[in-house]
Amino acid sequence: EVGVYAGILSIEDFGSGGVFGATLAWHFTEDLFLQASLASSKAGLSSYEVLSGSARLLSDSEREYTGYDLSVGYNLFPGEAFIGRGRAYNTAFYLLAGIGSTKFGGDDRFTLNLGAGYRLLPTDWLAWHIGFRDHVFSSDITGQEKNTHNMELQTGITTFF
Repeated sequence: EVGVYAGILSIEDFGSGGVFGATLAWHFTEDLFLQASLASSKAGLSSYEVLSGSARLLSDSEREYTGYDLSVGYNLFPGEAFIGRGRAYNTAFYLLAGIGSTKFGGDDRFTLNLGAGYRLLPTDWLAWHIGFRDHVFSSDITGQEKNTHNMELQTGITTFF
């Protein structure tokens, strides 16, 4: 399964912006799959930067957010959606968990991700996804070391081959 997605990424302390990405998944069974993804976004200004006027924590190039991960997914609730009379579409509510790396603030950071999604298959080769992920990594950009939670809401399409 290969596809593209777009959505909104909230980078902790640096606002929300558009995110664009690509996914590649391998389904081992009807319920279990492995998914690799690559995403890109750009961070905004932190509240400190807005309030201080001209003091910048990051350069423009350090505001580029690029992440990749490898996740294990499980179709928790496979089923069907009925749209209209006599039309049934395969669906699944799934959970994801994985590891990866995020390049942000001039550093590559080990990242954990947890998420959930909903997949609807209008045909046997095309799927529409809507999903949510939390990308967690350690950061000291604002002065103290802390785990940041970077929430992503996305929608996209994939094709099966």
